[in-house]
Amino acid sequence: MNEFLCFAHRGASGHEPENTLSAVETAITLGADWIEIDVYLVEKELVVFHDQRLERTTNGTGPIMEQSLEYIRSLDAGNGESIPILREVLDLVNHRAGINIELKGFGTADETVSLIHEYTTKKNWMYEEFLISSFNHHELARVKYLDPLIMTGALVVGIPIDYARFAEGLGAYSVHCNLDFINEAFVQDAHERGLKVFVFTVNNRHDLARMKALSVDGIFTNNPEIVTSRLKP
Repeated sequence: MNEFLCFAHRGASGHEPENTLSAVETAITLGADWIEIDVYLVEKELVVFHDQRLERTTNGTGPIMEQSLEYIRSLDAGNGESIPILREVLDLVNHRAGINIELKGFGTADETVSLIHEYTTKKNWMYEEFLISSFNHHELARVKYLDPLIMTGALVVGIPIDYARFAEGLGAYSVHCNLDFINEAFVQDAHERGLKVFVFTVNNRHDLARMKALSVDGIFTNNPEIVTSRLKP
């Protein structure tokens, strides 16, 4: 993988409906190093979806965690795409990129760790192909409790008063920062603590250049081509 990493945010969501298999495949075609997707736990299945509610990106209604899996799977997530489950994303990617799984809601850590164990023991995946992130740092702590070998990324919006100390305390591999709240001091502090710094969401080359000037380790983008320079077929 490249030194400066490109994370396709919800897949190549600048080109295809977010968090769908078409967005994932397009991100791989555009050369993304990692695919970032979001998961909720519904009927013990990890469903790939970002919002708490269904209305913005589907023809469904209501909170996703209050719906049946059958109903969720019946919805149109854009361009005729269905809402995938995590297994489908992993099988589609098939080692062609790393998978950054962002945990949404509560109770996702256990099922995600269990699925990673299945894929690393039975399907020849490596631990290094997975990165679990969340704004819910309790879920990240649970991941590290269940399996310290799994890489985690601590999401944060603002700049904490003690910079990246919180992420170090979580045993995280990386800290994921908002584009609007990132500065040289934070990046330096994180690097001194042995942490990678990935910034979301960078969708133009001006901001990309600014992030590279700050020496961050990679970005999340809806448009992977701004990093990879590949064109969508």
